[in-house]
Amino acid sequence: MARSIVHALEDKKGENILLLDLRPDSVIADFFIICTANSDRQIKALAENVREVIKTNYAVLPYGVEGENESGWVLMDYGSTIVHIFSDELRHYYDLESLWRGANVLVSIQ
Repeated sequence: MARSIVHALEDKKGENILLLDLRPDSVIADFFIICTANSDRQIKALAENVREVIKTNYAVLPYGVEGENESGWVLMDYGSTIVHIFSDELRHYYDLESLWRGANVLVSIQ
């Protein structure tokens, strides 16, 4: 499912997509996906595409969605997989890559 999310983000031109494997160190989730969007509209389009692709392919909806496209950060919780869609500014500010620098990078798409 995590790789399907990566492809859904790619389809809508998400940038700097990272798929991090947090196992076995994290109780939060198995995978984090981090992506940058260029605008509020793109954040919305990325989140909607992820939701639709995963619903269609896996019959799963996110357990929760936090944030709104206007805030510059949307988090989608799929249980074992957490998706972070950031504006460039907020991605640098929160710097999740540094926080999880020990994680195995499964996919890195510039």
